[in-house]
Amino acid sequence: MRVSTTSALAAGAFATLASAGDNYLGFNSGAMKTDNSAKFKSDFLAEFNTAQNLKGAPGKFDAVRLYTNIQAYSTSDPIQAFDAAVETKTKILLGLWTSGTDSIDNEMTALKSGLKKFGKDLADLIIGVSIGSEDLYRVSVTGLKNDPTGVGAGPDVITKFIKEFKSNFADSDIASVPIGHVDTWDAWTNGTNKAVIDAVDWIGVDEYPYYEDGKGNDIKNSGTLFDNAYDATIAAAGGKPVWVTETGYPYTGIKWGQAVASVANAEYYWQEVGCRRLFNKTPTFWYNLRDSNGANKQSFAITDNLSTTPRFNLTCPTTFDTPSSTSSSSSSSGTSTATSGSSTGSVSPTSSATGSSGSGSSSASGTSSAGSSASSTTAPDSGAASLTMMGATFVAALFGATLALF
Repeated sequence: MRVSTTSALAAGAFATLASAGDNYLGFNSGAMKTDNSAKFKSDFLAEFNTAQNLKGAPGKFDAVRLYTNIQAYSTSDPIQAFDAAVETKTKILLGLWTSGTDSIDNEMTALKSGLKKFGKDLADLIIGVSIGSEDLYRVSVTGLKNDPTGVGAGPDVITKFIKEFKSNFADSDIASVPIGHVDTWDAWTNGTNKAVIDAVDWIGVDEYPYYEDGKGNDIKNSGTLFDNAYDATIAAAGGKPVWVTETGYPYTGIKWGQAVASVANAEYYWQEVGCRRLFNKTPTFWYNLRDSNGANKQSFAITDNLSTTPRFNLTCPTTFDTPSSTSSSSSSSGTSTATSGSSTGSVSPTSSATGSSGSGSSSASGTSSAGSSASSTTAPDSGAASLTMMGATFVAALFGATLALF
């Protein structure tokens, strides 16, 4: 039987909603295409225009989450997504790549150049800044188990970069923009990472029930699995806003445990997680509008070739199968001290393997190994795909192309 949407959401989720400000709707966008060629202004324009005109969407998807400020094939040039965002009035959640590097200077140089070029036209579109993406996960017990060659960063590195960024932009037009960090849900519930929570204004969580092998990850249980992880993240956040920076379901790909990739299941997940729990309730960046990670064995795009007619019906139903989440505080008590290795089999299409991340961020942007964003050898993918992308990144490096695999 389906459960009515009129039932109250968890108290913890309500607190997050109330403190999150505008409930942005957007997608993730990496610096590269599936063929590992760079995206340029025209590519970002196509994405942003499609996102804002999707038929049947439950709101206007006029925000984007980036993984780097650096244009692919450059060391510190501003990413041309800035140009496209200004032209389309697309709000931006900035990202700085922080894994496998001891400097974010090139990331900051690229952002400063973009702000110098566009001034407040760009600054006013920036809704947040994420210092890093799934870095904590990649050096966790689970992350290293899923990808022993993964390169991440610990809480001391992330907090150092947060301080550097705030200092460098203290007198800029984005001085008041909230600073956060994006990671998997089990990284946030790991008490050893609390210093990062203390250092940020908001936290971003990447969660993919599709990859939660060993937890009964049949599509009919995906809503409950998402709720469990999301509520645990809210409990660990200590009252700070929680943004959902990656989630989605593949429409094609390999079977993962009980999870089957299909268009029907991708639509069901959109309804049971997006419509029921996220859209217009908390800042949400779906994974994804189009596929950009050629190394990923799953495809998540809700559109075919950026058509405004989506792969499935985006209209939200009024009733759902997933039972209402209980109080986030009661459902996740004690999780803040859990170790990251406690979660099982999470994998993320973007960070490595954690049922918590989606597919795509990937290193900064095809910057050179001298760049501050991860060099090609750090395999800056962002998720499940990262399981296979390390090898691809290394091969690309051999040919002198520092790729930002999405």
